[in-house]
Amino acid sequence: MKPDDPLLQILACPLDKGPLHLVVPDDALYNPRLHRRYPIVDGIPQLLPASGEQVSDDEHEELLKRMTS
Repeated sequence: MKPDDPLLQILACPLDKGPLHLVVPDDALYNPRLHRRYPIVDGIPQLLPASGEQVSDDEHEELLKRMTS
């Protein structure tokens, strides 16, 4: 997935329905409000609630630096 992919405009977190941000080069989507990261596997976002993983506060800060859009 690329930062200019139009799909990014309509994807939402399955838990709070808010926007997600692309994190490169991890190829993941991130919800900074809930500190949850969702993987992108073979170009397909994995947006089931169980697919997301909680990140630590330190990792949250690092992800904020690498977010696009």
